[in-house]
Amino acid sequence: MNMETTGDAVRRVGGCMCGEVRYSVAGTPVRVGICHCKDCRTYGGSAFSAYGIWPRTAFASDGEVSTYAGRSFCPKCGSRLFALDAKEAEIMIGSLDAAPSDLIPTYELWIGRREGWLPEMPWTDLFEGDRHDVEGNWRQPLRRPRRDG
Repeated sequence: MNMETTGDAVRRVGGCMCGEVRYSVAGTPVRVGICHCKDCRTYGGSAFSAYGIWPRTAFASDGEVSTYAGRSFCPKCGSRLFALDAKEAEIMIGSLDAAPSDLIPTYELWIGRREGWLPEMPWTDLFEGDRHDVEGNWRQPLRRPRRDG
C-alpha cells in the first residue's frame, strides 16, 4: 500500500529498492524542500535532493540501515532513505512508494549550485545556503513568492 488515509491522517510508506528496509511517516510534512549543496548532490548521485521533513514522532521503520554522516541507507542495495535526529525525520521523496506524490517543494537551498538547465520553480523560497546559520538563526530567503492563490 502506497498511502492510506484514516480520518484526517495520512500515512505514507516507502523503502529501499530490495525491500529489506521499510518505513512510514504519518500526517502532513512540516516542510518539503530541494537542496543543491555538494553533500546532497553527492549523497543522491544527482543534481539535487528532494525531501520532506516530518516530526520524528511521525516516523517508524523496519529493517537494518547503515548510516553515514547522519544519512541512512540500505546496506544491501544502497538505496538512500532518510536522515533522523531527535526532532525530525528527513525523508528522501524518491524513496516513497507513491509516485508522483502530492509533495511540492516550497523552498530551495544552495541555489548557487543549482544546474542552469533546471526549470525555475517560481513558488519556492530561495536560499543561498541553509535555512539557518551555524548558531541556529533562521535566514531570510533571497526570494519569497506570494502563495495566496
